[in-house]
Amino acid sequence: MTRGLLQSLIARRSFLARLGIGAGVLGAAAAGASTAMAEVSADAPWKPARHSQDDWFDQLPGQHRFVFDTTTPDGLSIGFQFAANYFTANHETYGLEDHHLAVVMVARHKSTSFGYTDAMWAKYGKQFSEQSGFVDPKTKEAPAANLYKDRLDELTKKGVHFAVCQMSSRRIAGMIARDTGRDADSILKELAANLVPNARIVPAGIVAVNRAQERGYSFVYAM
Repeated sequence: MTRGLLQSLIARRSFLARLGIGAGVLGAAAAGASTAMAEVSADAPWKPARHSQDDWFDQLPGQHRFVFDTTTPDGLSIGFQFAANYFTANHETYGLEDHHLAVVMVARHKSTSFGYTDAMWAKYGKQFSEQSGFVDPKTKEAPAANLYKDRLDELTKKGVHFAVCQMSSRRIAGMIARDTGRDADSILKELAANLVPNARIVPAGIVAVNRAQERGYSFVYAM
């Protein structure tokens, strides 16, 4: 082997050795940076995502926020009592007026039907009663009107808003369609157009419960 060739091989090995060391250092630095970023992300406070469909929660006036979750007729009835107590105690002890309190009541699962007007109960009382398991206490038959109307109206005057579950409404529409031979989608639209005052259809009652809490509403489950 010539002297020139030997020197060339030595120089090449030295270059490769330096390159290997440099790559190792670079890799370690990159790994360290990734770890540091992960630590920063892990330590950052969690914040819920915001969706425009839920902005109505922030549009309700009030210094204090409360959401009542109801899933049965009895639960809704108890929720009415809790809500009334909430307004009364805040007025008598804190001197707060109704508009100082933002209150949402969720009607989902078996309490959903009470989010509809008397006209819908007169038309679909049989299916509402079947789905909710609720009958007129006096006649023991399916009601022909929303028997909670007076209590709903009382809380509506205080500014309570009602979130009515679309998923349960869709199931109810399917029951009506089964019995009448009509189209379930058109029935669902009819129900949504005949909600009690201060009520709105929400994608799902359980989603409304979640979004309300993420926007600062205290929570109670009325069962």
